[in-house]
Amino acid sequence: MNAGHIILVEDDKDLAIAIQQGLQLAGYSVAVFSDAGAALAAADAEFPGVVVSDLRMPGMDGWQFFSALLARDADIPVILITGHGNISDAVAAMHQGAYDFVAKPFAMDRLLGSLARAMEKRRLVLDNRQLRAAALEATPQPSTLLPLVGESPAMAQLRSTLAHIGDAEIDVLIEGESGTGRDRIARLLHDSSRRRSRAFASVNCAAAPQGPLEDELFGTEDGPASRRRIGRIEFANRGTLFLDGVESMPIATQIRLGAALEIGEFVTNGSNSPRSIDVRVIATTSNDPGLDVAAGRLRAELMFRLGAIRIRIPPLRERRDDVPLLYGRLAAEAARRFNVQPPMVDATTRAHLLGHDWPGNLRELAHFAERNALGLNREVAVGGSPTSLAERMAVIEAGMIREALTTAGGRIADVQRLLGIPRKTLYDKLNRHGLNPADFRR
Repeated sequence: MNAGHIILVEDDKDLAIAIQQGLQLAGYSVAVFSDAGAALAAADAEFPGVVVSDLRMPGMDGWQFFSALLARDADIPVILITGHGNISDAVAAMHQGAYDFVAKPFAMDRLLGSLARAMEKRRLVLDNRQLRAAALEATPQPSTLLPLVGESPAMAQLRSTLAHIGDAEIDVLIEGESGTGRDRIARLLHDSSRRRSRAFASVNCAAAPQGPLEDELFGTEDGPASRRRIGRIEFANRGTLFLDGVESMPIATQIRLGAALEIGEFVTNGSNSPRSIDVRVIATTSNDPGLDVAAGRLRAELMFRLGAIRIRIPPLRERRDDVPLLYGRLAAEAARRFNVQPPMVDATTRAHLLGHDWPGNLRELAHFAERNALGLNREVAVGGSPTSLAERMAVIEAGMIREALTTAGGRIADVQRLLGIPRKTLYDKLNRHGLNPADFRR
């Protein structure tokens, strides 16, 4: 669990150890420095956390350290620790940009509450910087790359798998919900293969009943050669055949297709002459293929034939930490297309990005980014209508609780420390927002 990164600057060794232990128990990663000069080297403009510093120290004191930090990055939140006699100095520092101060002696909960708010501010600052950087670099990029954007372990594993199998002469079965980018992944696999110069023939298996679908797949031959229609299988010869939603294909067509792929030959509708084929098949399903087989939607023989390699694209709700990054790319691209400034990420938007389940996945997120770029998402809607202040606050609260549950892996004691609220209050809020800690345990 990592609630965020903290740089702690404190020359009192015993106090530094006590603060470090308290912060680590709350899930923070803490780097402790007794010398402000050494701490300054660790706090660059990309530092993703908060600085906590004593105000009175030998050598470079808290004032000099604070001024140097502001010169390096005016947006780094700095919380100053001060004695009762130095409170006026701390207040003056806040007027100059310090985030907060705590007076010795202080309760750890007082510092943790301030840190939680400061960390949220830092995340918003870095999110907006990332958005502006993406806008400056916003040149049209291959849409096939978007489903691979993300820093979560699942996406790192997916990128590694694709790199290994792109040029392999083997069929692939892709599992992913609608909107996760299954077709883009399929296209990327084709473009990475030795078949890239050949056809990529796409078939929507749910778009037609058995007869028309078989005509599209196998082609038709009725009368003179001029009336012969080449099917998608023949068109994909020496290239890639992409079967989107293969579980929607009629069972009889699955049997015929499986036999053709097994022997490397097919017969055009209306003909008696077999034709040889050499195709790599990339197929997709919306569900676990095993469940489709159990439900009778997918033939086991075809699943095994196509599923030599199986890939699963996780939905956005399973990789929430990637959503702000994806949103940044999409919002920057939308701003470039509409010739407008990229929209800023405020607390409400960030809470919605992290708290919403995104059932439409990338497609829904792209539409949200486009509306924001055009200024049409002035208020995050609940139930499709503009929200009141209370409803907007509920969205923000649910998003913060979801983020804490994700960070803490569903451990209630850790969530309680991250949010700084009593256990009973936390359980009341979990019930109100329909959140189950067990769903976040790993």
